[in-house]
Amino acid sequence: MNIIHNFNMNDSFIVISLFIGTIVVLILPKRFTKKTTCNYLLCGVFFGFLFDHTLAVIPVSYYAINDSTSFELMDFFSHVMYAPFSYLFFYLYDLFNIRTRFSLLYVLVWVFVSIGIELFCVSIGIFHYKNGYNSYYSFVIYFLVQSTWIIFYRIITVYGDKTY
Repeated sequence: MNIIHNFNMNDSFIVISLFIGTIVVLILPKRFTKKTTCNYLLCGVFFGFLFDHTLAVIPVSYYAINDSTSFELMDFFSHVMYAPFSYLFFYLYDLFNIRTRFSLLYVLVWVFVSIGIELFCVSIGIFHYKNGYNSYYSFVIYFLVQSTWIIFYRIITVYGDKTY
């Protein structure tokens, strides 16, 4: 793992996004228990790490993350950067009390927001598409992940704080 490298625009975006995202999570009025909040934050980190390392490693290698193919400290922070986004996804879903019949619309809005952020990240060098990969594949991935998050939210809402 390479810890020291040149700090550039993509690194700045990761740090600024993580900083602003953390501030947003901290200043929003609390809607969930600490345990549930941690779960929602970890959803972003887990799925970001899972798909980035499934799609960005050999033999698949559809894209590279940041400046090199080796895992760097900023790569770790780029995964942690997903945490505030996932929390905001759950927070707004709960805040607006989205009904099941509107969940598809909610997911589609977030998919397009996610694609927009990803394309911006491509433009500043956080992601480097390779081997024919493009944002259409990401659309499917975001749709599946965020649909799974809705199911997870429903499960947590029903069973989350029960003791067995």
